Amino acid sequence: MTIQVGAFEAKTHLSRLLAAVERGERVTITRRGKPVAMLVPPEPAAEPQGDDLVRELAALRARTRPGPESIRELRDEGRDR
Repeated sequence: MTIQVGAFEAKTHLSRLLAAVERGERVTITRRGKPVAMLVPPEPAAEPQGDDLVRELAALRARTRPGPESIRELRDEGRDR
C-alpha cells in the first residue's frame, strides 16, 4: 500500500510515517501535488557467510600483526643500547 502526503504533513508527522514504513508501507511525499520523494523500507542486508568472515579476519590479521623482527624492534624501541 502507498500513502501519499504533502511535504508539510510529512515534516509534521514524520514519526507516524516512519512507523507505517516499518510495517512495510511506502510513503510518497509530494510538493504542490507532484511526487518529490519516497520513504520505503530498506532492502534486507546480506548476511556475510562464515567462510567469508574467516577469510576477512585472516586477511586483517595478516595486515596488522607484526612479524618477529617487528616485535623485537618494538621491544627495543627507546632502550639505551
